[in-house]
Amino acid sequence: MGVIAEPVPAKLAMPEWFKRLPAVDKSVVSASNNGLTVKRCMPFLDAMTLGFILPLAASVRLQVTDGGQKVDAGWEFDKTMVSNHGSYQVSGHPFGKRPPMKFHNYWTIKTPPGWSCLFVAPLNRPPMPVEIIAGVVDTDSYASLINFPFFATGEDGVHKLEKGTPLVQVIPFRREDATSPPMSVTASDGRLRLDVRKENNNESEEREVIRRNTMSIEGWYRKFSRSSR
Repeated sequence: MGVIAEPVPAKLAMPEWFKRLPAVDKSVVSASNNGLTVKRCMPFLDAMTLGFILPLAASVRLQVTDGGQKVDAGWEFDKTMVSNHGSYQVSGHPFGKRPPMKFHNYWTIKTPPGWSCLFVAPLNRPPMPVEIIAGVVDTDSYASLINFPFFATGEDGVHKLEKGTPLVQVIPFRREDATSPPMSVTASDGRLRLDVRKENNNESEEREVIRRNTMSIEGWYRKFSRSSR
């Protein structure tokens, strides 16, 4: 504690551009434009604030050359920050000509029994010169260090990622909610199931009422449909 950058709830790691953005851009408000910005978009906000952010433990430099086919990493920290995977491990991947690498993480994540974590690049945040590879880990049984594979996607040159840069968004979830048998029609036990079929008349009417309400009242979803956070 007190040396490497610490994890924080995602809602406390909002990007500066979003903090500065007004909910309504008064300069464009008119009879035909309500001026609402993405700051009033609850799905956008809820994605950004879901789970936790694991930041980069210490500053790292990535030197990209040969159109991304060669990447060198450097840092001054006393622990390894970046290492390489073998290119054969991603043969055929669209980024396959770029060397697969991984950021080293020094926080152990432990969840209650039955809970796993989805690790993704921070959602709806400014792009980085790297693409984090998403993954799911059963963190109830695997209570150890988890590293994060990535491809360097920046242009040729030196890219510096500062200590504390939001690196990965951690989204815990209960496995039984996400691994139910697909194509099941009922969910009597409360588990989420995929049900692909034609909508019935009641569902069609409900959908249309929601659509019309959304169009008739600004912020209808936020006020009447979105659950409290």
